[in-house]
Amino acid sequence: MVATEELKTTVSQEDGDTRNPITYDLLQESESRTSKTRQYVAAMIICLGAVAAGTALSWTAPVFPQITAGNETINQGSLNSSTGVISNSTSTKDDIRLSESQKTWVGSMLPLGALFGALPSGYIADTIGRRYTAMVMDIPFILAWISISFANSVGWLYLGRFLIGISTGSFCVVAPMYISEIAETSIRGSLGTLFQLLLTIGILFIYVVGALVSWKTLSMLCLIIPILLLCGLFIVPETPVYLLKRGKRSEANRALKWLWGDYCNTSNAIQAIQNDLDQTGADASVKDLFSNRASRHGMVISVLLMVFQQFSGINAVIFFMNEIFESSRTLNPAICTIVVGVVQVIMTLTSSLLIEKAGRKILLIFSSTIMTVCLAMLGAYNTIQRHTDVSQSIGWLPLLCIVLFIVSFSVGYGPIPWMMMGELFMPDVKGIAVSLSVMMNWVCVFLVTWLFGLLTAAGADVPFWFFSAWMAVATAYVAIALQETKGKSASQIQSWLSGR
Repeated sequence: MVATEELKTTVSQEDGDTRNPITYDLLQESESRTSKTRQYVAAMIICLGAVAAGTALSWTAPVFPQITAGNETINQGSLNSSTGVISNSTSTKDDIRLSESQKTWVGSMLPLGALFGALPSGYIADTIGRRYTAMVMDIPFILAWISISFANSVGWLYLGRFLIGISTGSFCVVAPMYISEIAETSIRGSLGTLFQLLLTIGILFIYVVGALVSWKTLSMLCLIIPILLLCGLFIVPETPVYLLKRGKRSEANRALKWLWGDYCNTSNAIQAIQNDLDQTGADASVKDLFSNRASRHGMVISVLLMVFQQFSGINAVIFFMNEIFESSRTLNPAICTIVVGVVQVIMTLTSSLLIEKAGRKILLIFSSTIMTVCLAMLGAYNTIQRHTDVSQSIGWLPLLCIVLFIVSFSVGYGPIPWMMMGELFMPDVKGIAVSLSVMMNWVCVFLVTWLFGLLTAAGADVPFWFFSAWMAVATAYVAIALQETKGKSASQIQSWLSGR
């Protein structure tokens, strides 16, 4: 939001330097001290939803080899040489066995559920609040893992994956909204990357634990995360922006005190939020979103970043990583997936440190450029493998390319589209805009998952050439059309979007 010119700057309690205190550059009349600690705590708690989403996204990688029809019984503690998956249980006649068609539907149920979760979440968040929406949408997470953990037929897996998709899609909307409304400008980028960072931690958890335990034990362990999330949501406050939108000024003041520390003078910050809410008016409709030039431009950018994120092929790589490594015939899939998971976490953490220094635009260009090259190399490798045996001498190339691919994705197109989604919109349109952006993201997840199988049928090299072309387009778009938003206030961003 926009602060009035006469308001003075706030001194950060930790840094002792002059800086804007939160997302909307709210400034204080007199010097006061703010604390970042509770902002990180609140963001970490809401982003436990991202951990839960990460476990859901990668669950199929270690589980499918254990429940695929035709697999031989795996003795306790043994390693399946074809899949690289360790099982701590012995298969019985009661175990579920999936056909290839059923596996496709189990994988597809998550993005389908995410569509139903993402679309209404912005409206619900504007109606009952970001915090209460997170509580409500955490319930399907819990029910889903219970359904999967005790499943005795494929129908229960379908139900569990659909429910888990609803929660995953919803938290992709609610968590970025919550974080963008509590974060100081100085740490807005760092907090914005927490969602992607914790999502990668959830993915790594599945890769490591899934290689050591049976799929039902793994599913029961995943249940712990949404339970912790529900408990944590009773601790954090609602966002000050939402509370003021509902006329709850005293509660907004208490929320700011909780988030920024007891020594923060919030009176002028509250007034600055209220002034901007008065300017934007009531919650906007879809028609209002597209009739306003700045909102319309922001919507185009947000949707395109989401499309480019998914058409990098990232979720196809995660869903089918075991199969990709198996195709090399020289690499252990379980070990390779763990290596990739570790790299993804480390590089996403690194991006949280780089994003406020290097900027959004340069990291996006770097990310898509490297992914273009890595995907083209994977395409070339598979093309060679189709026609000659030369690829056996470079069997290490898929691991190298996927590691570099994950590195470049994690510093750019992984966290930045989610973070910029919270930066591009004013509060009156943010709910509907974020919902539509996330819905488009999950439409792309479904399309990419479906297309990967279709393109692979035409040749193992085809999907990688396809995704490489998309990343080349993404590089050109960002270089030409996107402006840097690092360090800019909401009013400056809106001025750019409106063409002023």
